[in-house]
Amino acid sequence: MTQISSYLTFNGNCREAMTFYRSCLGGELQFRTLGESPLSEAMPLAMKACILQATLSKGNWALMATDLVQDQGLIRGNAVSLMLCCSTEEEIRSSYERLAAGGTRLQPPGRNFWGALSGHLTDRYGNHWLLHYEPARIQNKSDT
Repeated sequence: MTQISSYLTFNGNCREAMTFYRSCLGGELQFRTLGESPLSEAMPLAMKACILQATLSKGNWALMATDLVQDQGLIRGNAVSLMLCCSTEEEIRSSYERLAAGGTRLQPPGRNFWGALSGHLTDRYGNHWLLHYEPARIQNKSDT
């Protein structure tokens, strides 16, 4: 099965942001710095602590990130959001509270017209999150 993972770019605060996301969502977090890579020899000492790749994984999802910014610099936009599909009502509510800390609460989790819970926010790093929970009675409707 093909899986799509989100990849975030930061400008020197990747370790801080990914550690925050782990505190909100749980999971296993791994970092690889430029200093640990074959690129290390060609890099100035100050860049060796930069994150080449970070991966936060839990169950069937992964969130990846880096401190390496393209030549044009880091451009924040609204074209990419992170969708978090939760498995319980408690999970969506607690994830929303943790991710919104220091950010902007745009829409707290609430019922939409088909009965699912959804909400969205912008976290303290400027990333937009969509949170969704669809109760089992709706998810299993096709089973009846």
